[in-house]
Amino acid sequence: MKSFTFTHKTQYYETDQMGVIHHSNYIRWFEEARVFFLEEIGYPYQRLEKELKIISPVLEAQCQYRSMVHFGDTVDITLRVESSNGVKLKCAYEVRDHDTQELRSTGFTKHCFLNETGSPISLKKAQPELYQILRECAQP
Repeated sequence: MKSFTFTHKTQYYETDQMGVIHHSNYIRWFEEARVFFLEEIGYPYQRLEKELKIISPVLEAQCQYRSMVHFGDTVDITLRVESSNGVKLKCAYEVRDHDTQELRSTGFTKHCFLNETGSPISLKKAQPELYQILRECAQP
């Protein structure tokens, strides 16, 4: 599978009372990586939502925390398309320390594709080029 890596420098507002990055931020980082990924393949959210009228809500999100990230750390969030059938998409993530490459967390998100009225669509029919790109990204 092709991978896409987004680098994030942690911010003070992301920390909890213990000076550790709060767990909710990892899901936000997954989204940052997904926004980066879509830009890299030529389908930024603005194009999907405004021009093509396609929305892709999150159906499920999961994160496993392996080791702590602290304020001031820089992390690499790597996204891989685990599966894509044109109706649903599953993205897998790894968060690693930028300098040491120590694994900090893993997770995934699942998405579907809807038209502007909220009805499910098949990218294979509605956007065959995007369908093909996502399928290629998921290939081993």
